[in-house]
Amino acid sequence: MNALIPRPRTRPAPGAVHVPDWLPAQEQRDLVRACRAWATGPVPIRHTRLPRGGVMSVRTVCLGWHWQPYRYSRTADDVNGGRVAPFPDWLGDLGRRALADAYGDPGAGEAYAPDTALVNFYDERARMGMHQDKDERADDPVVSLSVGDTCVFRFGNTENRGKPYTDVELASGDLFVFGGPSRFAYHGVPRTLPGTGDPATGLAAGRLNVTLRVTGLG
Repeated sequence: MNALIPRPRTRPAPGAVHVPDWLPAQEQRDLVRACRAWATGPVPIRHTRLPRGGVMSVRTVCLGWHWQPYRYSRTADDVNGGRVAPFPDWLGDLGRRALADAYGDPGAGEAYAPDTALVNFYDERARMGMHQDKDERADDPVVSLSVGDTCVFRFGNTENRGKPYTDVELASGDLFVFGGPSRFAYHGVPRTLPGTGDPATGLAAGRLNVTLRVTGLG
């Protein structure tokens, strides 16, 4: 799963860090198994419907808090009315470890207390348009983990959906963190690269992306 030639970590923008091959192989497999369980309920994975009638090509399931455009709730009123699955402690621990490693600051990791996760599944046709993560009431960093097929992750500016932006390839096991001046940067996934994942993760095709956030909702 790791590249033959190590890929260096990069900082596409202030507060944004890409750490290649961060998640070990066994933890990738564990995360895939967990995502399969979360996808089946109590609120199943779904294509999110947007307020103007469009439907997202990515499929999403939430933990801790349920996200629907453009708010969080404890129940999935746009799916089946069920109460969202709890946010597991071990996932919070993983987020703290990720943040401390990305920023090289154990203190930042210790203070990080994510209370929600969005699990997105991309098949070969799925895309994500440029958007900001701004439905949270807190401005703590977003921690993003990728498993499966590589994607092109477009990380932009905080003012608009256009240039300047940087395209970063996120492969299986990669970590991407954005906070500070880049917390509200526009970002998206213009394409995935089918067939680039390793079936040993337990994911035969497609890409899983797990983003951890602090909602500030208490």
